[in-house]
Amino acid sequence: MSVIRIQGVRSLEGEIGIQGSKNAVLPVMAASLLHNGTIVIKNVPQIQDVFCMMEILEALGCECQLKQHELLIDTRRLRESQVPVRLGKQMRSSIMLLGPLLGRFHKAKTCYPGGCVIGRRPIDLHLLALRQLGADIDCEGEQITVRADKLQGTDLRLSFPSVGATENALMAAAAAKGVTRIYGAAREPEIEVLCRFLEAMGVRIDGIGGSLLTVHGGERLQDVEFRVPGDRIVAGTYLGALMVAGGELCLLGAPTDHMAGTLTALRQAGCLCKLYPDRIYARMKERPQPMDLSTGPYPEFPTDLQSVMLAVASVAQGRSRIRETVFEERFATAGELKKMGADISVEEGTAYVTGGYPLAGGEVCAADLRGGAALVTAGLASEGESRIHGYFHISRGYEDICRDLSAVGAAISLKED
Repeated sequence: MSVIRIQGVRSLEGEIGIQGSKNAVLPVMAASLLHNGTIVIKNVPQIQDVFCMMEILEALGCECQLKQHELLIDTRRLRESQVPVRLGKQMRSSIMLLGPLLGRFHKAKTCYPGGCVIGRRPIDLHLLALRQLGADIDCEGEQITVRADKLQGTDLRLSFPSVGATENALMAAAAAKGVTRIYGAAREPEIEVLCRFLEAMGVRIDGIGGSLLTVHGGERLQDVEFRVPGDRIVAGTYLGALMVAGGELCLLGAPTDHMAGTLTALRQAGCLCKLYPDRIYARMKERPQPMDLSTGPYPEFPTDLQSVMLAVASVAQGRSRIRETVFEERFATAGELKKMGADISVEEGTAYVTGGYPLAGGEVCAADLRGGAALVTAGLASEGESRIHGYFHISRGYEDICRDLSAVGAAISLKED
């Protein structure tokens, strides 16, 4: 088993290139199934979730070729509308294939999705959106089957701005006849990226960036080359690493226009950031200031960075309060951080953290993707050696976290245990 080993209490200095966005590329890959042709996606991160999505697309009949960070998807031999159970169970994002498969074949079948265990992540909003577009849905055991002789544009309302449900609705609406208005749509940058990709293929969408999206469906689609932006969560993770370690970093390819909520919180905690269109210069002179933040839908602070900020708060100069409003089990990471000396108590969806520096190295285990990144962050502020198990979870979303951090001075490596 692979184990990350860290000798902490070393400052960081240098440049890190930010990989392409995990949360943007996966729905773009799924949306490629709407088109009978070839799609080229650029700036694709080489992460486990991308490899898993490629395997699913190939099982459905597509040809996928990933060279460096450019992915060619040829959907002309797409023949299956059923996602293999083994693959669907491997990641949460498999559920977003329902919309495009329904649009292409008028039927789709998958299992309840797998992925990280970070709390209840119901798919009822996904199914409700497809039902409003005319789909019949049958849930039997672990299997979900959706069918529609004809998808018809409609006024579609989401009771919560779910990113995944918005993505499924967008993709199905692109194939539906007529106009679909999606009320209460999620506003995350990844939704905007998916809209721009659908536009590039030939779908007209009004209201991009807002909570009301109008999709003019049923148009003929075309081959396209498309570039995904840098990963705002990876960039935020490395800023968190800087905050606990100190030093100066330049993050190349960071999507600064997608990070306003994150940067506001980090600045309030003492991180000095200078922004350019495609990079961030950041400096951390002292220990972080205590913080009071709450996660929420975009443009609020992202839940995907809550675990990392829990690690930052663990070495802050005072008592912090962090509220989680999206996924209740994000605080599972607190137990592992406490093994490293963090002073954390959790009450009714809120973590209270009293900072202390340094933390203490030890044996900890990542149970999910972002929790694993938080443990790496904490290891950078720990005396002695930290050994972080569960690397597979981290590799789902970080191309090579050890490579990136070691390049700027961290004593970090991946070893076989």
